[in-house]
This record gives sequence, structure tokens and C-alpha cells, in this order.
Amino acid sequence: MKHNPFAFFAIPLFFSFVLAGCQKKQQVTEFQLTSPNGKLEVTVSLNERGEPLYAVQYDGQSVITPSGLGMELQGQKPLKSGFEVVEVREEAIEERWTMPWGEQREVENDYAHLMVGLRETEMPRRILNLHFKAYDEGVAFRYEIPEQEGLDTVIITDEHSEFGLTGNHTCWWIPGDWDIYEHNYQETPFLEIDAVAMNGNTNLAQTYIPENAVNTPVTMRTESGLHLSFHEANLTDYPGMTLKVDTENMAWVSELVGSERTGYKALKVVPFVTPWRTVQIAERAGDLIESTLILNLNEPNQLGDVSYVKPMKYMGIWWGMHLGKNSWDTWQKDADGYPLEGKPYNGTHGATTEEAKRYIDFAAAHGIGGLLVEGWNVGWERWIGFDDREGVFDFVTPYPDYDIEEVVRYGKEKGVEIIMHHETSAAVTTYDEQLDTAFALMQALGLHAVKTGYVGKIIPRGEYHHGQWMVNHYRRVLDTAAKYGVAVNAHEPIKATGIRRTYPNAIAREGLRGQEFNAWSSEGGNKVDHPVTVAFTRMLAGPIDYTPGVFNLMLDGYKENNRVRSTLAQQLALYVVFYSPIQMACDLPEHYLTESGETHPMFAFIEEVAVDWEESRVINGEVGDFVTITRHERNGDRWFLGSITDENARNLTVSLDFLDPEQSYTATIYADGDGADWESNPYSWSIDTISVSAVDSLQIRLAPGGGQAVVFEPRL
Repeated sequence: MKHNPFAFFAIPLFFSFVLAGCQKKQQVTEFQLTSPNGKLEVTVSLNERGEPLYAVQYDGQSVITPSGLGMELQGQKPLKSGFEVVEVREEAIEERWTMPWGEQREVENDYAHLMVGLRETEMPRRILNLHFKAYDEGVAFRYEIPEQEGLDTVIITDEHSEFGLTGNHTCWWIPGDWDIYEHNYQETPFLEIDAVAMNGNTNLAQTYIPENAVNTPVTMRTESGLHLSFHEANLTDYPGMTLKVDTENMAWVSELVGSERTGYKALKVVPFVTPWRTVQIAERAGDLIESTLILNLNEPNQLGDVSYVKPMKYMGIWWGMHLGKNSWDTWQKDADGYPLEGKPYNGTHGATTEEAKRYIDFAAAHGIGGLLVEGWNVGWERWIGFDDREGVFDFVTPYPDYDIEEVVRYGKEKGVEIIMHHETSAAVTTYDEQLDTAFALMQALGLHAVKTGYVGKIIPRGEYHHGQWMVNHYRRVLDTAAKYGVAVNAHEPIKATGIRRTYPNAIAREGLRGQEFNAWSSEGGNKVDHPVTVAFTRMLAGPIDYTPGVFNLMLDGYKENNRVRSTLAQQLALYVVFYSPIQMACDLPEHYLTESGETHPMFAFIEEVAVDWEESRVINGEVGDFVTITRHERNGDRWFLGSITDENARNLTVSLDFLDPEQSYTATIYADGDGADWESNPYSWSIDTISVSAVDSLQIRLAPGGGQAVVFEPRL
């Protein structure tokens, strides 16, 4: 990229021309767009049938072969062929902008932009504009249907965005599930993807995989060693995109999430633009993580002052429910799980005033700024079988044993903010009707963060979590929350597509198979290589609420058939490897204590680690194998390092040249101990302190399923 420290504004350099009636004779049918550093080239063309195509080359090698573009519209002929070029515009942009919170403070947004205006040569002579952006780290394109006579509303039944591949690349993928992303990642060659075989996962309350397609981001590695990630950016008023596996043509083909209720994919009012379709390209796997392409394809902050968004660490009355220690509701139940009349107290309810204060005391003593309380509001006792869920929850009435005003007051006294919880049970209309009431209560209590949830099949029936109707609902929640100064951490969400740039109150989301699966999955939990795969797949989309920090890795005393497949040191490293401005210390407070009642020495890293960053760097890594990331805390001088591996032990050498060369540091190293192994000896740990500087290297030893976390503190 071009680096100009004084350019904190956009500089458009453009030319445009209109091709008049002589265009056919001139046969201007091919245009090139080149990235700022000259390595990436996009070719946009029309073939002899007037079909738009594009192709991508990187450093002289083909990455995307000539691939088709277009749409299917209900009641109209497809927008796919019979076009002529009537206008071309090109511009170069250099922009700098500042993240209010994030992986880094300053962001470069340098790209070349090409717009190719197409018009049908025959009636009704509809107009379709194609927009391409070429970045040093990848390419993006979108469709625009501009205002035009005779076209006011269109119903999109399919989109034909193709991504022609140059070979049978290695893929890391999850199925194109229209309802949930909570699947284990698979590693296969492209031609061996079988998403439909993953139907019927009994651990998921909702799942629908209609065809052999994958969800994005999907990461690939070519035979030549290039790394590719396919995704989308700025998903607004449009269905989520899955990628269908076209084995005959060796290509991905876009497949939009549909609606059985409406029978179509998207209803759009003209004029409109679609989300950006993106291909990130990297010679080094870690460059995929460092890329800001997805963020840059979104509009600037529309909310203005978002000082109420507070990056923080938090605890939760949550893990106890997954372990079976606590319940979300207060009622005693019959054998079928229904509440027993006249027996409203079961003695296991987690969200009690007393328990909340216990957590607050622990959080305050250890510098943890937030407490999530789940199961505080009435309705959980009637949430049976995921069937009749309309009207079950309200979001303002607590159970009798939870004094919300007293808990909030006590938390403020101790410096711990309560994080509200809104589980909708996917009864979306019920939640929509209560949004203002729910957020008004939060505003009255002085609360600024909420975790939302959408477990179950969407009501109204026939809609899916990732369809246009739900995309608009998730956005409506952000809009409403912003009015009341609330940041949203969405679970069972729509995928992250960089919208946090536009709505900085979209502070985090789940959207993956998180830590909770380790507690109750009948498959025994997440795979050993799951975290190191997530870093190169799901994390490319945005912040992850994975909920690290389990110290009772064997779930002793609770779940004899489940466990966490990692070492203790890896749980610490995840705080640096997985980016989120909110990071949970998810275990029960008592599990952070030794047998003598003292705080476990390894917990000191959770106390120290930052959650908001000045800059972040990926030191090394390979998809699904290992990764080392270092981050510099915002408004501070410390650096933090996290390194994790899969089931294989590794010895890595890491240069410390990211440190200030004028400064010496004390490095506190939280590592796997002697004989550590995720399977046989997960609790072996060591803590060492050494003096280092920028000219030194650090030797990192990772046990199978292990990790290492390091704090670099400047020496006075």
C-alpha cells in the first residue's frame, strides 16, 4: 500500500467517459483495474453474447478465471446477457480513518475503483452497473441497479456471481446452513466438499442445509501457496450469501439464503446496491488476518459519539447453566420439562441477587469490568420444545429472586457494569414489539451493553436466520440500541460483514461453534484444531465472542463425558489470538482459585490482558495448524502475545522486533509446563519472567493442543 502519514482524508482521482451509439463498432469490451501496489489486476469484459465476466490475477498468476455475473428476477428475463457498455468510470482513493475501538487504531483504505455501466441492447433496455474495487490484499465487486424508467421494485430469485478456481484447492469450510454457523470446520479439497452430509446435527436447535454449499468466510490454499478467503461486506437489506460448489466448472457460485414464507430471495426497491462480494488474497496466511478489506468496504460511522461502547473483560452467570450446576429459570419441572404448578422455586436458579453479588465481588477484586446475567427475566420456564414461543419472554420483568435495581446499584458501587441479556428464542416479532421498552429499561438503569440470542427456528415460520427479513431485523436492533446508548453482542447472529465500521455499537457476535459446545456437545466438544482454524476463517469476518478462560478443563464434578480440548496455557493465549473488544472469563469464580483458596497464578494473565488495541500483527501461522499474534494495547505501552497449536507439539522462534527498539521489557511468559498435553496432562503450566528487547527472539514451546501467552511490560 501507499503510505502517507498526512493523508487522513479521501483523495479521488478519476476519469469517466460515456460510450455512445458507436460503441459497438469500437468494440470496447475489456477493461483492467490494478491495485495500488500493482500486484493485483482485475479484468472486466463482455463476451460475444453480451455477458459480463471478470477475472483476477495476482502477481502474474491467475487467481479467479473468467467468471460470470448476473441476476435472476421474478417475472422478468435474467439480467445476465445481451449487454453493451455505455459508461466507464475509474478512480483511485487514498483514505485514512480511525477505529473507535478495534484491532488497530488507524486504518488505511487505499484502492482503485472501476464502474462499468451496462445496458441491454434490446427492450426493455435495463441498466446494470458493476462496481469493482482492487486492493493490495484482494478484490471486491457489487451490483447496482440505478434509478431508471419502468423499474421501481424487483424480486431477486437468484444471483449468479461466480468465482472460477484455478485448481482443486484445499478448503476450510462449514456447511451453507441457512440458520446457524455452529459447525466444526472441515478441511478437504474443493472437490470433496459434502455439506449436505452435515445435516441432522442433533446439537443444534436450528439447522437447514439445503444443498452442497458453504458459508462464508471460506478459506482456501492453492497448490502454489496462495491463501484465499471468500466472503461478503456491507450486508444490508439483502440475504446472506452462501457459496454453492460447482464441481463441473471448478467454481463457487453464489446462492442466496431464501424464504419459504415469501418464496423469493430478496425484494428490493430501485435504486439499490448489493453487498460487496470479496476475495482476499495473501501470500502468507497471517496476512488474511491482518487485512482490513472487509471493514473498508463499509460506510463510515453513522452513529457519531459512541463513547458508551466500552471494551472490557466480563464474567457471566452463564457457564454454570451449561455445566448443569444452575438453571436459567426458577421453577421445578415434571419429567417432560414442564413447570409444576405451585412450585416456582427449584433451588438451582443462577440469576439470583445473592449469586450476582458473589460474581460482582470476584470481578471487582480482579479488575474485570462487566457481569453478564442470563436467566434474570421471566419466561424461561415456559420455553419448552422450541415450539410455541411467541410472547414467552418479556425483557423488563425479573424473577422474584433477582432484584435488578439492587444488583445494578451494587455493581456500580464496585465498578462492575451489568450486561443485559435478551434471549428472544427466535420469536422475532415478540422482540421487535419490545425493543424500545427493553432498551429504555437499560437506559434508565444506566446499562450500555446487551447480549442478544436467537436460539430456535425463526418465528414467523418459513424465515431463516440468514435471510433478508432477519438481516433487516438484526440491523433494526442495532439502530434501536444506538438510540438508547447500547452496544450489542449478538448470538445466533447474521454473519459479521464489517458493519461495525458503520455501527460501532455492533461490538461483537458469536456466529461460530463457541466454547459452550465443550460443555454439552454429544460429540464431546470442539476439535483440537478448532481454535487455530477459526483464527483463519470466522475471525476474518470480525470480533468473536468465543468465551475463553476455562480452568476446569475436564469439567470435573459436572460433565464426565465432556471436556475442553486444550491446555490451560492455550486458554490464556486465546485472549490475544481471538480478537474481541469484550472478552469473557467464562469459568465459575471458584475454578479460578487453588485448593488453598488463593487465586490461581495463571489467572494473573486474564487480569492483565488488554482488549482494545493500538495495532496487531500476525507473526506466523498456517491455517488449521498454528498461529502467533501479538497486539499493542491502546493507550498503553504493553504488548501481548498469544500462540496456539493444534494436536501437534511445536517449537517456534519469534522475533521481538515489534517492540520499541529504544525500550527494554520484562516478559512474563505463561506457558505449557513439563509434559503438558491437552489429552493426558492439560493442567501442566509454568510462569517465567525474563528481560528482553527488540533485538531478541523468543523461543516458544507449544504442547499438543497447547499455547503460550506473554505480557511485555516496559522496564522503568
